[in-house]
Parts: sequence; structure tokens; C-alpha cells
Amino acid sequence: MRNFLLLIQLLILSATSSAQQLLTIEQAIATALKQNFDIQLSKNDSAVAALDYSFRNAVFLPRINGTFGSNWTNNNQNQRFQDGTQRKLNDIKSNNFNGAIQLNWVLFDGLKMFATRDKAKEFISLGELGIKNQVINTIASIVQNYYAIVRQKQQLIAIDEQISLNEERVKLAQYKLDIGVGAKPDVLQSKVDLNTQKALKLSEENLMIQFREQLNQVMNIEAKSNYSVSDSIPINLELSLSDIKMNLENKNPILLITQKNIDIARYTLKERIAEKYPTFSLNSAYSYARTNNKATVNPFQPLYSRNFGRNIGFSLSVPILNNFTTKRQIKQAELDIQFRQLEYQNQLTLLDFSIINAYNDYELQTKALKLEEENILLAKENVAIVFEVYRLNSTTLIQLKEAQKSLQDAQTRLINARFNTKLAETELMRLKGDLLK
Repeated sequence: MRNFLLLIQLLILSATSSAQQLLTIEQAIATALKQNFDIQLSKNDSAVAALDYSFRNAVFLPRINGTFGSNWTNNNQNQRFQDGTQRKLNDIKSNNFNGAIQLNWVLFDGLKMFATRDKAKEFISLGELGIKNQVINTIASIVQNYYAIVRQKQQLIAIDEQISLNEERVKLAQYKLDIGVGAKPDVLQSKVDLNTQKALKLSEENLMIQFREQLNQVMNIEAKSNYSVSDSIPINLELSLSDIKMNLENKNPILLITQKNIDIARYTLKERIAEKYPTFSLNSAYSYARTNNKATVNPFQPLYSRNFGRNIGFSLSVPILNNFTTKRQIKQAELDIQFRQLEYQNQLTLLDFSIINAYNDYELQTKALKLEEENILLAKENVAIVFEVYRLNSTTLIQLKEAQKSLQDAQTRLINARFNTKLAETELMRLKGDLLK
């Protein structure tokens, strides 16, 4: 009878789930990678670096500026000369127009332009690593939230099984009371236990809603999206510490980001050192100037003049003394490299510590999982036996309740052990940088 009722509930649950679209873990990850806000923000930061890199060769190009101007004047002039003569003229109007195109091309600056170009390339790599790190963290969050929903789904199935057992227990206690071999307290206690399980189911369903909302937020989809999740939690029980630590420096995104910051700091040092050397530049211009005077007091002053032409030359700027600014900046760049290297060593130490702790947790959870898989078989067999003995009126309700409680606890521990093992596995893969294939 119990198995028949459980089968009916499973069929109802299956029919409800079939009305919903199944969301696999792969689909959840793909949706998050496409729509997650944190990933989009990381891509935006990388796009800024990519834009700078697209103009990397501009540092080798000359600078060309155009200047244009015009001026109108209206003056009164009065001139008195040494021989006593005087010239006076009012309302003298004139206009002036000038323009120039100037070129400045730095031909040598201590190789600073090459360091700046290569530094832009490193910022591209840094942006890509930032995206990779955010993607890995998002995948880990998806896995955690997705399987938290699966855990709740399994927990609800376990509660439904308990409800079925309690419903059958209520019927059996009432039947025994009706035929005169039972007691009224057994019926009342069985009904109380049944209502307790129903209340627990409501609480677990509310948790299920909360976990779904968390998953929806990470995937950046509508809060009321209707979907079902898988029924099981796949676990890799073959992870080894040596495999996790293998080639870690080339896979963990945090270490790669820290290493990339060291490379960028080295290019910054090259830029500062380049400022110690002279700057050799090519200068050229084409200019045009025109002046038109309506009248002049000075007879040697032209009424109209125009000048235009080109010029070319070279300039050499030699740094001699700039308040030791360059020397100070070089020292700062060297200290920044040392800081970045210490930061890398610190991250490496922290990562090794985190991996060891995560692997110890993984081993503990896998052992607990194997133990709980054995316990659940024992607990189910025990409930079946005690239930039949209670049916034959050869045991008490208290013993049956204890057997049911043991089964319920075993189910909860098994479900949590599977979930916790999956979390430990995911954390190891996140630390290694292998969540992104």
C-alpha cells in the first residue's frame, strides 16, 4: 500500500514537471554566460583595453596640428618725429589672416613608444583574464544554485515519502482502534506527525522558491520563469590532489592576473627609464599670413602683405635636471614590480592553502557520502520491518516513530552529503581554473 501511494505521488510530481521545460545545468551555464551582469561588466572593461590596443601603433605616428586666426582692427594713430614733423590719421582699418599646419614627429624617445605599444597588448591579455575569472566564478555560482534546487527537489521527494508513511500509519492506527486492539493516543500522535510533515513540506517549498530566485538572478532571467531541474547530482569521485595542483600556475586565473600585472609593471619601468634619454624629433610646418591695411601713417608700412611657405627642421631635447622626477619615478616602478612579485607569491601560498583545505573537505564529503549511502539502505529496511511488526501489533508506536525518524534523518544526511560533495568538487575545479572548458 505504501509503495502504491508513493508511486502515485511520483507520477503526479512527474506530470507537474512535464508541464515545465527542463533546464539542464549546461543550459543554465550557457544562459548565465550570455546574460550575467558581472560578465557583461567584465567584457566592457576588456573592450576598453581592446580599444586602446587597436590604436597601439599610433604612438609611432607624427602629430599634426592646424592653427588658423583672423583679426580686424580700427585704430587712430598719431606719430611725432624728431625733425618736428607729425603724422596723424584716424579710423585706420586693417585686417589680418594667418594659418599654419605643423608637424612634430618623435623619431627617438629612448624606446618609450615601443614599451607603450607592448604594454597595451598586455592590458588586452589582462582584460581577457579578468573575463575568464568572472566566467569561472559565475559558473561556480550557477552550479551551487542549480544543485541547491536539485537538493530541495530530492528533499521534497523524501518528505513526500514520509507523508505517505504517516498517512498509512494514521489509517493503520485508526483501524487498530476500530477493531479494539489500538489506542486513541496512537491515532492522535500519528495525525500530529502527519501534519508536522506537511508543515515541513511547506517550509521546504518556500526554500525551493528562494533558491530558484537566486539562480534566476545569476542567469539574469525573469523572476517567474517556469522550468524544472534534473533529479540527480552527478559527482566526480576520482579527483586527486596531484591532478588539481598540476600546472596550476598556468590555469588559475588569479595567478595569471597577478603575473600579468608584473609584466605590465615591467613595461612601465621601461617607460620611466626611457625618459632618461634624449628625444629626437622632426619638425615641419606650412604657414600662411596676410595683412590688409586701408591706410598707413608710416609711409614705409605696406598696405598689403602676404607671406606663405614651408619649413623643416630637427630638434633634440636632452634631459639634464628635472628635480630628480625621473629618478624617483624609476624607483617607484621598481618598487611596484617588487610589490607585484610579493603579491604573486602570496597568492600562490593562499591558493595552495585553499586547495589543500578544499581537497580535505572533498575527501571528507566523499567518505560521508559512501557512509550515508549504506545508512539509507539500512534505514529503509528497518522501517519496512518495524512497520510490519507494528501492523501485527507486536511493537509500539514509539519504536515505529524512531524508525521513521532514523529514515528521515538518513535521507536528509544523504541528500546533503551529495550536495556538499558536489560543492567541494566545484570549489576544487574553480581553484584549478578548470570549470571553463
